[in-house]
Amino acid sequence: MRRRLLAVVMVSGLAVTACSSGGSEPKGEGGEEQVFSIGIIEPEHLLPPTTNATNDMQVLFVLFTGLVEYDARTAEPGNAMAESIASSDQQEWTIKIKGGWTFHDGEPVTARSFVDAWNFGAYAPNAAGNSSSFAKIEGYDDLQGDPAATPPVPPGAKEMSGLRVVDDTTFTVRLVEPFSQFPLTLGFQAFYPLPRVALDDPKGFEEQPVGNGPYQMDGPWRHDESIRVKRYPGYQGPPPAADAIEFKIYVAKETAYRDFQAGALDITTELPASEIAGARQAYGRRFVEQLSSGLNYLGLPLYQPAFARKEIRQALSLAIDRQGIIDKIFDGEKDPARSIVFPALPGTRTDACKLCDLDVAKARRLLAEGGGWTGGTLHIWFATGRDHEASMEAVANQLRANLGIADVKFETPEFSVFFGAVKAHEVTGPFRLNWLMDYPSPQAYLAPLFGSKSSSNRAGYANPRVDQLVADGDRASSMEEGLKAYQAAEDLILDDMPVIPLWFAKNQGVHSERTEGVVIDLLGRVRVADVRVVG
Repeated sequence: MRRRLLAVVMVSGLAVTACSSGGSEPKGEGGEEQVFSIGIIEPEHLLPPTTNATNDMQVLFVLFTGLVEYDARTAEPGNAMAESIASSDQQEWTIKIKGGWTFHDGEPVTARSFVDAWNFGAYAPNAAGNSSSFAKIEGYDDLQGDPAATPPVPPGAKEMSGLRVVDDTTFTVRLVEPFSQFPLTLGFQAFYPLPRVALDDPKGFEEQPVGNGPYQMDGPWRHDESIRVKRYPGYQGPPPAADAIEFKIYVAKETAYRDFQAGALDITTELPASEIAGARQAYGRRFVEQLSSGLNYLGLPLYQPAFARKEIRQALSLAIDRQGIIDKIFDGEKDPARSIVFPALPGTRTDACKLCDLDVAKARRLLAEGGGWTGGTLHIWFATGRDHEASMEAVANQLRANLGIADVKFETPEFSVFFGAVKAHEVTGPFRLNWLMDYPSPQAYLAPLFGSKSSSNRAGYANPRVDQLVADGDRASSMEEGLKAYQAAEDLILDDMPVIPLWFAKNQGVHSERTEGVVIDLLGRVRVADVRVVG
C-alpha cells in the first residue's frame, strides 16, 4: 500500500505543507529575537543545480522551497510549491504551481522560474554538478555537445525542447520516455526554481543566494566562519519557528562538538564516532537519532589497471569485516551494508550483496584468480577532518591481514581537494564516500552511482546491461512493476563490485536546552525551520 501511495501521491495534489500568508513574528516573551546556531562543515556550493553535499543542502533547504518536499521520518513525498503534478502516460507531465510566491528580492516565482533554472542546470557549459538530473527530459542531449571532441563540439541548443511554459503557473515537461517515478524526483534541489539574478551571475549569486524559502540570507556568506539567515516575511508556506539561524562553519567534527559542550553552539550533527555513546548518555532526550539513507562505501577506480578485474574488487570486499569495524569503531551505531539501496525503501533485499560478508578464504582465492595484487602500494583516499581515520585504519589492517597487501597508505587531503580528485578520476586507490538518496526510490542509488553517463559515477563504471535494466525499471507502468528490473540491476552491480558497500549510517546529533523540535530527516538534514527557541 505504501508503494502505491508513493506512485500516486503527486498526481492527487496532496500537500504536506499548508499555505500561509507568511507574516507572524515569533518573538520571545520580552520581544527579543529568537535565534539559534547549528554547526556545519564549509559548503562547497550554494547554487541548487550544482549542490550535492549534505552541508550545502542543509543551508539551501531553508533558502528554497521546491515543488515537492519529503516527510522527515518516512520520506513520503507531498506537494510544496506544486499545486498538482499530473500525467496520463507518465511521459508528458503537466505541473501547476501555487500563485503568489516570490523570491527574497521580490521577483515573482513563476513557471518560467522553474523552466529557466532547469535549462541552466542542464546546459553543459554551466558545469552544474546535478546536470544529469535533467537527462530524462526531451532535448537534454542537445544541451551537452562534446567538449572532448577535436575540435570541441558546442551544444546545439540552450533550452530543452521538452520544457514548455503554458502560463505563469503552468508548465509542461516531456520526457524522452515514460518515467513513473518522475514526481518523486522533484524534491531534489536540482529542481528548485531560480531568480533572474542567479542566471545572470551564478558565481556572485552563491555569495548571497536569493531563494523562495522560509529564510533569506542576512548578509553574505562569511567563508570558513558562518552563514546567517533570517525569516522571510513574504513566505507563502508555513512560517518557520525561529526568527534567525546562524550556521557556524567548522573544519572538523571534534571542534563543533567541543563548542557545543562549551555552550557556544545549539545544535550539531557533527559527532565524532568516539563521542556518540557518551553523548547519548549525557544528553538524554537532547540526543537525537534517525535512520540515514546514507550509504558509506569505498569506491574503486576502475580506470586504474590494478582494479580492472572484478575478482580483485570482489576479494577486497570479502576481506572486510564490516560488523567488526562497526562494533569496535562505531560502538554498534551503524548497520552493515548488504545492499546498495537504503533498507527502508520498497524493493530492498537485506541479503542482496553476497560479497559483503567476511570470508577470508574466498577472498584469497578470488585474489589469486584475479592474478594477485599487482598495484604496489595500495593508497586509500578519504577527506581529512571528517572522522574517517579510525575506520579506514581498520579497513587497511584487515586488507593487510586477510589479503597480504602489506603496503597500504592513506591519502587524506582536505575535502574540496579530495572530492575534486575523485570527480576528475585522479585518485589512485579506493576512496571513501557517502551517498544520500536524492529522492525515495531505489533508482536514486542505481542511476546516479552506476549509470554509465551519470556525472555522479565516481568509479568510472559502465555496464550496458545495468543501464538497460535501470531504464526498464524507469519505463515500468508503476513503481511496483519497476522493482524487479531495479533488483536485477543491483545484482549485476554487486557482482561487478565497482564500489564496496560498507555500512548505512545513523544520523545523530545533540541540541541545547534552549532548543526544541530538533529532527534529522532521512536525507541527513536538520529540519531547522521547525526548531523552536525556548530558553
